[in-house]
Amino acid sequence: MASTRRSVSSGLCCLLCMCIVVAAHKKQVHTPQNQNGQPVSVAWAQLQQRLKTGQENLAHHHEVYGAFTTETDNQTPVLLPDQPAQPFKLFTLNGIVEYPSALFADKPMIFHAFDNHSAFLECLWTSEDSLQSLVSGSPNNTHFVFLPTSDDPLQDALWMRGQIANKMQKMGKLKKDVSSLLSGFHFVTTSLYQLGNWIPALLQQWACQDHGCGLPQAVFQNSTLGKSVGTLNPIAGVPIVLKRLDARYDWLPSPDKFGNQTIPVAASQDGCKPDSSVAKKIAVVTAGGCSFSQKVATMEQSSATGVIVYADLGQPVQDMNCEGAECDAPPSIPATMVPYNQDLVNRLQTDNLYVSFQTTPTENYYFGINGEGLLAEMGWLLYPTFQFFNWQAEWFNYKSTLLQKLKTEALVIPVIDNSTMQGDAGVVKTIQLPTLEKLSQYNKLELDASLSCPGTKDESCPPWDHTVNLYLCCNGTSPLCNMELGRWITPFRRRIGRWLTDVSPLFPLINSNMCTFTMKTVPWAKAWKPSLNLRFSKDSTEGLLRPYKITPLFRGGTFNKSYNQNYKPHFFTVPADVKKVQVYAAITGHGSDNNGCGEFCVTSHHFVVNGHYNNITFSNAGTALGCALRTPTGVEPNEHGTWLYGRDGWCDGREVDPWVFNVTAQLTSGQNNITYFGWFEGKDPNPTENPGYIIMYSYLVFYK
Repeated sequence: MASTRRSVSSGLCCLLCMCIVVAAHKKQVHTPQNQNGQPVSVAWAQLQQRLKTGQENLAHHHEVYGAFTTETDNQTPVLLPDQPAQPFKLFTLNGIVEYPSALFADKPMIFHAFDNHSAFLECLWTSEDSLQSLVSGSPNNTHFVFLPTSDDPLQDALWMRGQIANKMQKMGKLKKDVSSLLSGFHFVTTSLYQLGNWIPALLQQWACQDHGCGLPQAVFQNSTLGKSVGTLNPIAGVPIVLKRLDARYDWLPSPDKFGNQTIPVAASQDGCKPDSSVAKKIAVVTAGGCSFSQKVATMEQSSATGVIVYADLGQPVQDMNCEGAECDAPPSIPATMVPYNQDLVNRLQTDNLYVSFQTTPTENYYFGINGEGLLAEMGWLLYPTFQFFNWQAEWFNYKSTLLQKLKTEALVIPVIDNSTMQGDAGVVKTIQLPTLEKLSQYNKLELDASLSCPGTKDESCPPWDHTVNLYLCCNGTSPLCNMELGRWITPFRRRIGRWLTDVSPLFPLINSNMCTFTMKTVPWAKAWKPSLNLRFSKDSTEGLLRPYKITPLFRGGTFNKSYNQNYKPHFFTVPADVKKVQVYAAITGHGSDNNGCGEFCVTSHHFVVNGHYNNITFSNAGTALGCALRTPTGVEPNEHGTWLYGRDGWCDGREVDPWVFNVTAQLTSGQNNITYFGWFEGKDPNPTENPGYIIMYSYLVFYK
């Protein structure tokens, strides 16, 4: 035995020596270099930085990336947002496409893996409204790559292309228009699991169970399923697991509220008439006969705890939602839709069935590559429509345009660099600016702000939306100390925001070259990671005019019946050398009273200068897609919450636009006066409970 142990030990020692030699040999392997003799890994690191700042596009650097991936192709990469997309080759209905290539240079791409096990994705591809949004609403420069996941990928590719082509035909699109549009759609003919590249790994690493991903399912089983197998009819004992599509998130609660409960069900024909047999059960009803809203309301009146609608034979599941006045008083029980299943129909007549609800995890179904060649998450798809693809594509274009603007000549002063913003203090930075004489050469001031999160993906971001304020103090004894310089609203759990805000009228807040900047949100919010640069430049459209003096005016307050009693006229005179006078106001409404004020109600704000009225009305508030439609202006798309709705002077995941208007012609050489009031529905607000509030900073700005 001892001899055997010695032999094993000797063998292990020899093996260890061989491993050391091999490892040493590997360390001496020649490091690939580029044409300048620079190590490829170093060259790639430098290129990565230029890609992230928009100075380069990956499609123009195939040779560098090719050398880098050859060097590292034995490694399984961790794929993260903001990393440069690796090369790939795909077989499609229109031939082979390769990335990087001139076809995709400077153009965003959106990838979608189609899995027919998902009711959400089935509806995405069969809903007329969804298909129309893809056909008529997608940006012209965006490429869409559709990836089958089945064992018959060619059939799926042909079916997807057919769905789009049929929709275009119904819309009366000309043949040349159809051909042009389809040139931006790439239908892959090999299954996701046969690609042989990095795309499946990314979708696995970015797996999620949010809206639009994972496999929500309804599980029907007999009441006797818990008994021993020997007492069961083998067929009756097999559960029926069906994909499901829940009713709209903002109309009805999700069946997920039932948790892991197993609940009895009862069939009730089409659900359009009261039925006492569904009391304390989940009603299973057929499609048709009346609206989805009437079905659910009728079953709730019959004391059902939920509703399952099954589709007609041969018909897809539908996106269940209310319409018009039905939405004013929604039912309070969950509802979902499942496909037609003959076994379910039969057993509903003969068996005592129970149902439970589950979500089976899967890989992600979506990701993007932006115009700079960087990987990007797609966020939440709140309901099944390709419009969410379009909004993400619009954001990609917005970001590319922003990066181009940031290349224009300017004096850039870094203030905050990916610092943690949390708690009462927020982020506080004291910096030395150029001299006031130096700054006087400029008449334009912009805030280049971005908002990221502690981790590398959206999941690390705070879940709720809050106001972010930037305060500036350059002289502790000045009345201008700690006035607001900028305002933003955080998104619902997204980390991609970046905005460029023109705050030129606030230039006089910088009244010394040693300034303290404080950026903060509510102290109970989880951590954000903001960055901020000041950009000083020359605006030729203003000629030689420059703001030199600023006077604080009115602030916000509780939006109740006494709101306007807080504002008294402000009197002022205009110096003789002043060439222009503006009012600058940043106004946003928040809270939720019985009228939806101030977040979702329409308010108007009025500045009266010597009897001249200057008004703004936030008519976007409360609209269904008021903020989603502003994605091209910087709203972060596909947030993990109710980002779609218009708000009172703001949107989630965006800067707050200041309202700036010229009052020069309304002034006299003597004493002037300016007053302010805010209205709801053309009169003073008068909520009966939980009054909202207005956040407002306003200033008089003098130019010479």
